[in-house]
Amino acid sequence: MSANRLFLGVENSATGRAWRDRLDERAAARALAIAQRHDLPELLARILAGRNVELDTVETFLDPTIKRTMPDPHVLAGMKQAAARIAAAVMRGERTAIFGDYDVDGATSAALLARFLRQCGLDPLIYIPDRLFEGYGPNGEAVRSLAERGATLIVTVDCGTTSIEPLAEAQKRGVDVVVIDHHLADEQLPPAVAIVNPNRRDDLSGLGHLAAVGLVFMTVVAVNRTLRERGFWTAARSEPDLLALLDDVALGTVADVVPLVGLNRAFVAKGLIALRRRERAGHTSLMDVARLNGPPEAWHLGFLLGPRINAGGRIGRADLGVRLLIEDDPTEAAKIAAELDRLNRERQTIEIETVAQAEAEAMAALGLEERGAVVVTAAEGWHPGIVGLVAARLKEKFGRPAFAIALEPGGVGTGSGRSIVGVDIGRAVRRAVTDGLLIKGGGHAMAAGVTLRKDMLAPLRGYLESTLAADVETARRASGLLIDGAVSAAAANAELVALIGRAGPFGSGNPEPLIALPAHTIAFAEEVGQAHIRVRLKSGDGSAVNAIAFRAAGQKLGAALLQNRSRQVHAAGTFALDRWNGEERVQFKLADIAPADPFGAPH
Repeated sequence: MSANRLFLGVENSATGRAWRDRLDERAAARALAIAQRHDLPELLARILAGRNVELDTVETFLDPTIKRTMPDPHVLAGMKQAAARIAAAVMRGERTAIFGDYDVDGATSAALLARFLRQCGLDPLIYIPDRLFEGYGPNGEAVRSLAERGATLIVTVDCGTTSIEPLAEAQKRGVDVVVIDHHLADEQLPPAVAIVNPNRRDDLSGLGHLAAVGLVFMTVVAVNRTLRERGFWTAARSEPDLLALLDDVALGTVADVVPLVGLNRAFVAKGLIALRRRERAGHTSLMDVARLNGPPEAWHLGFLLGPRINAGGRIGRADLGVRLLIEDDPTEAAKIAAELDRLNRERQTIEIETVAQAEAEAMAALGLEERGAVVVTAAEGWHPGIVGLVAARLKEKFGRPAFAIALEPGGVGTGSGRSIVGVDIGRAVRRAVTDGLLIKGGGHAMAAGVTLRKDMLAPLRGYLESTLAADVETARRASGLLIDGAVSAAAANAELVALIGRAGPFGSGNPEPLIALPAHTIAFAEEVGQAHIRVRLKSGDGSAVNAIAFRAAGQKLGAALLQNRSRQVHAAGTFALDRWNGEERVQFKLADIAPADPFGAPH
């Protein structure tokens, strides 16, 4: 048995991939040991082994807790100074301002810190810059505005690490700044009382995988402890329940697509519990307007809730998301949620049109053989607020890093990039800034933002091709579909979904288990909704399961499903519970299919 053995013998699927067993020989042996020692079903044991869970960490993985996974916040460089300065502001009743980013991580970071400071008796100012007119991060005019409104402390969240000039402006005006951020840092840091960023070059915490909202939570824990030590909390003024803040942490962590490993998994697992209690008006209104049936799961945060929070920053008012998350009045929360839902529908329409244009441009550039390591698309008339979504769609379609850039009439373009696992575009973008190819840019491994002159488009393409080609080739070579196990339609029930869910929450870094249905007949297939394909798969014993392939119409997978009606195929996908009209049904979300050889051995 080789480390890369084929699963069900599939060498070339409908989407052009080989199917491989996620487990090599050592992992398969570990799966067997996990099943035996912990009395777990084989499928769950395989899933755990495929996520590098060791024999003695199974219980911790299946029940990730904050207490077990969160280190002392002071392991982060700058945390001691940050906690002391924010605690001093609380005790002195200072006018404090929070400067956030316009995405979900920024909105949840600002909301979480604002809620905590309110519980401490402060009424913080919240400033979210306009994506189109101000761009990312602090700017001098915003800093002056906050200073004029009386702020003596500005806390930047999800931004600030590279904002040297704006923070120098704050220093000049006698305003202290604390930075809480996770974006890649340059060698020179801006002037600030404290910079909490695990991606600083001198930070040894090993917490670089946290989203900004996770770092804000750790900062709040540190501030709360400092206040306790200074006697701030009394019988008349009791300490807040910090675990109740984890709903924001979960939402920001999932939406920012950081790896769901270690502490991040615990944040999301416990944050989902807080969300399920439906205790806060803003979050509840958001779930209701998104028509979220049943208890929220991790994927709901990324695909239903996050996009609505983001819609305000993309094509509406940048602060709408934060306003919703801190709103306590159910009527007002419902109004804001409805407006975000309307903006999200508008965003979807714009996105569909732009993606079609970008895909056509990308296909022309790559050619029929899809040559090239990176997709870089640009056009005038694109809405700058949705280029990140367009880049994500291009990355999905072409399986390589992708950039989408909105060109302004003045010859300057603003855009976003999204990457594939194993290719760090954040570092490449920072280097492009240093080399003079970009006016500005930054980000992290999987996502980046860029600003450039139109005449630098071709040089940027060439630079990204040469810089990332080797990493992209390696990543794409290893990108076969990794299968966790196989079941039949007869086993597709709620108990199976619950069993698989024990290894969650799933997301980046802890992928949702891919399960194969060997030799099932496509009994039914038709296009529904917005380019989805609805399918019914039947096993040899007559059992059947409903399946769906999202956004597959017009793609290789959709064509294969429609062309293979009544034929036997191997199907690969993920299981979920579909809730409709109060009923729960198991649904198989299709990722790929391949022709079934009825005479071949499974693997």
